[in-house]
Amino acid sequence: MHVHSAPDIRERAYTDFELMEAGIRVGAKGIVLKSHHGSTVERAFLVNEHNKIINNGMNNDFVMYGSITLNYGVGGLNPIAVETALKMGAKVVWLPTIHASNQIYKNGQVGGIQCVNQEGNVVENLVDILELIKKYNVVLGTGHLSPQEIFVVVKKAREIGVEKIVITHPEFWVVGMSSEEQERIVKEYDVILERCYAQPMGGGVYKSNLADNLEIIKRVGYKNVMVDTDGGQIENPNWEIALEQYMQFLLDNGVEEDKLNYMTKQIPAKLLGRSESI
Repeated sequence: MHVHSAPDIRERAYTDFELMEAGIRVGAKGIVLKSHHGSTVERAFLVNEHNKIINNGMNNDFVMYGSITLNYGVGGLNPIAVETALKMGAKVVWLPTIHASNQIYKNGQVGGIQCVNQEGNVVENLVDILELIKKYNVVLGTGHLSPQEIFVVVKKAREIGVEKIVITHPEFWVVGMSSEEQERIVKEYDVILERCYAQPMGGGVYKSNLADNLEIIKRVGYKNVMVDTDGGQIENPNWEIALEQYMQFLLDNGVEEDKLNYMTKQIPAKLLGRSESI
């Protein structure tokens, strides 16, 4: 549900086509392409056409999915960009990440894209975007917002009727959501916590999240935790290796296989509208 690949502004471990090949090789049913710089819908379409051609029309059940991230590359909180991406098949709308005001602040700068105004309300353009997410029944990812912003946005999204809400790597230090806050948002709004393989600490250094991920599964329950990678960096193992290590860690530490299947297969299948048995 969250992999970065080339083309990108920074170097990535795989191109889109190479990522597709890795997915097919390990028996994955699908991958969501994410870019901090716009929409990946067109890229996903071309990957799926390429898959048909190189496999001579044989159905291998693999689908690449597109998404859109609402940073400055698409004009920030731009309802027109969102609607265009959704009409073309985007399955995830991520709120601002690298250009979120919270990330800009955590980086010691000022500015960035605001999702919540000074009165503590969701800004008007984001309300329009939430309405579009509801209309197309796709996933809302909370991006790199602060915990305080996330609670406000999720509350509004639920009021509007958005069904699929994923808290984007809440363990990431930029987001900085405490275990208590993660437990509370699950109890209050029944959201999915996307817990990822590792997080960047700066200077090309990544910190493993695995032990902390295990603890949050014990704390909130497996039905609200999605095992994910946020992979694609050259500093980390390739996506499929990172996912294998993550899954093996959980199995080795007492997470039963049926629960792991739920976190790695059933949750993403529901989010992506895959009706077949996974």
